[in-house]
Amino acid sequence: MPYTGDVHVGGPADVRETTHLTIAKIAVGNIDNNAYLLRCRATGEQLLIDAADEPETLLGLIGEGGLAAVLTTHQHWDHWRALAEVVAATGARTLVGRADAEGIPVPTDVPLDDGDVVRVGEVELVARHLVGHSPGSIALVYRDPLGHPHVFTGDSLFPGGVGNTQKDPQRFASLIDDVETKIFAELPDDTWVYPGHGRDTTLGAERPHLPEWRNRGW
Repeated sequence: MPYTGDVHVGGPADVRETTHLTIAKIAVGNIDNNAYLLRCRATGEQLLIDAADEPETLLGLIGEGGLAAVLTTHQHWDHWRALAEVVAATGARTLVGRADAEGIPVPTDVPLDDGDVVRVGEVELVARHLVGHSPGSIALVYRDPLGHPHVFTGDSLFPGGVGNTQKDPQRFASLIDDVETKIFAELPDDTWVYPGHGRDTTLGAERPHLPEWRNRGW
C-alpha cells in the first residue's frame, strides 16, 4: 500500500520507504499526537521524533533494533509524556531545541540550535529553529538525494496554517516569518510535511495560502 500518512490512535503505523531512510508514522494518546520513527536502511540505526504517549506502543514500533536517540520537537507536555519511559527502556540520547530544554522534565543530552545536523546512521537531517509556538521549537529537514524533501514540523506547521501562538501578535509574526524564510523559501513544493497532529500535507498545497494566514493573524 502506498504511504498516505493517515493514521489513528490504536491503529497501525503507516510506513514510507525511501532509498536511504524508512519513515514510520503512528498516532498515540488522547489528543492524537503523531510520533515518527526514522530508520537508516544501511545501518539500522533509529531515531524517534516525539515520544508523545503510550510508551508500550512506541517501544513495540521500535522493536528489537534499539533506539539511538529521541528528538522532542518542542516543550509542550503532550509531546514528551512517554519520553522518560522510552529513554529508560532503550538508553537513547535526548535531543531538543536549546530554548525548550528547561521545559522538559527529562535531561537533554544534545541541545539543538538552528542548522545543527542530526544523524541517523548514514542519513543526515538538519534542525531548523522555528520560534513562536514555543521558544525552542525544532523542525527536522531531510533532503532526500534521490527524491523529494521531507520535513517534520512538530506543532509549527499544519495543513491550513502555522501552530497556535495564543493570539499573541509577536509570537505569530515570529512563527510565520520563520516558517516562510526557513521552510517555504528553502524547500520546493513537493516537500512532504509531517506535523505533530493529524494528516500530512505538502508545501505546494500550503504555499498559496501564506498571504491568507498572515492577514488573518493565525
